[in-house]
Amino acid sequence: MVEEIKIEKMEVRGKAIASIPKFVSKNFGKKGYQQWLDAISAEAHNIYILPIKENDWYPLKETIIQPCANIAQLFYQWDLKEAAWTSGRFSADFSLSSVYKLFVKMGSASFFLNKATEYMNDYYRPAAVEVGEITSDTAIIRITRFPEIDKTIEYRIAGWIQRALEINGCKNVMIEIPNSLMDFKPCTEYKVSWE
Repeated sequence: MVEEIKIEKMEVRGKAIASIPKFVSKNFGKKGYQQWLDAISAEAHNIYILPIKENDWYPLKETIIQPCANIAQLFYQWDLKEAAWTSGRFSADFSLSSVYKLFVKMGSASFFLNKATEYMNDYYRPAAVEVGEITSDTAIIRITRFPEIDKTIEYRIAGWIQRALEINGCKNVMIEIPNSLMDFKPCTEYKVSWE
């Protein structure tokens, strides 16, 4: 008898997906937004045409992974890294506005990164994100659990971290992803450096 492998379905909070239609509208106008709406799956379309409830949970694949692939196809000549990274940067501006932006600017980069990993663990489930080694100008961030990991998510998180650190006041923020759960490594690892 063959044992069935059960894959956990990932969910994402509405707060994390609310920026996506705003990103498309701002960067590609009403016409681009309509193109994107027409290209996404029926399930995603039904979610995005209604107001997104920021504290509700939505299916990750249908609300981030596939819609970001559509963004890459329509506006970035299939460059998924550029589409997801840029979308992640926009998401940081969107989610860290007003009161949060003040909070981000007040603490050190290391304090902020520790809080940011808590933030990510609250936005994706089931997931485990942690800060590893950290110094005054470098950090290692690891995703150790993320059942439906995808390059889209890895790049989007990298873009979010990069822009959030810039908001924090860091300059020349660089991020590398030397290890990936997608490559059957024990974690997705972000090597982050800044000035």
